[in-house]
Amino acid sequence: MRASRASRCFFGQVTPLICRTCFEFAQKGQPIADYRLHYFPESGNSYKLALMLTLCGQDWEPVWTDFGGGVTRTTEWRQKVNEMGEIPVLEDSGKRHTQTAPILLRLAERYGRFGGRDDDERFEILRWLFWDNHKLTSYMATYRFLRAFTPAPDPSVLAFMRKRLDDFLGIIEQHFQDRPFVAGSLPTIADLSMIAYLSFPPDESGYDLAASHPAVHAWLGSRRVASWLAGTLRFAAGQATAQIRMNASPAA
Repeated sequence: MRASRASRCFFGQVTPLICRTCFEFAQKGQPIADYRLHYFPESGNSYKLALMLTLCGQDWEPVWTDFGGGVTRTTEWRQKVNEMGEIPVLEDSGKRHTQTAPILLRLAERYGRFGGRDDDERFEILRWLFWDNHKLTSYMATYRFLRAFTPAPDPSVLAFMRKRLDDFLGIIEQHFQDRPFVAGSLPTIADLSMIAYLSFPPDESGYDLAASHPAVHAWLGSRRVASWLAGTLRFAAGQATAQIRMNASPAA
């Protein structure tokens, strides 16, 4: 139960040894959890899995990864942790799983939470998960990274990505005109997947959704979704921004 001096807990706080939660588990002489989540605080995809595990009532151990320092691009890390060179990675009873969408699907099936009530809803969940990973999350994660975490982003690249994001946000703005959640009348992992990168503050995301996309803003502000965003696992967005080294890549 030791961590490096530069380690951070899952809230993005720099911790000299271990975070309070890990300390309390250690004091009780209990194993931390069946799950270990390799993450870094600025990652929306890490947030998705942390939130899903918590909503399913599962204990999990945060494993901070020096993504900004380039560790995920090293041969050793890719051989030992994830050959795809990406975060998050979820360890489940000693096995390492990667890619957020299939992990969300696995957890939904395992714990019977947020996976849809019938075949139609399950199809809609898959449809929107694939769309989100291919379009919304993919572009928003990269746009936010370039805009907020690099010293001199190319204006033409930002303009291209902004145009694409305007289109994607317009799609879900229209989608939420007549429904409360992504795939039906109740929240599912499709909602959980899509909220992550939309929950970061405007100075990082570049969007004031209340002004530009009111239906999306209303969805994020609905009681159920807002309770997810206000939970104890919400990242301290931007808190560790100054410590991110600019040689990082946006694949997170």
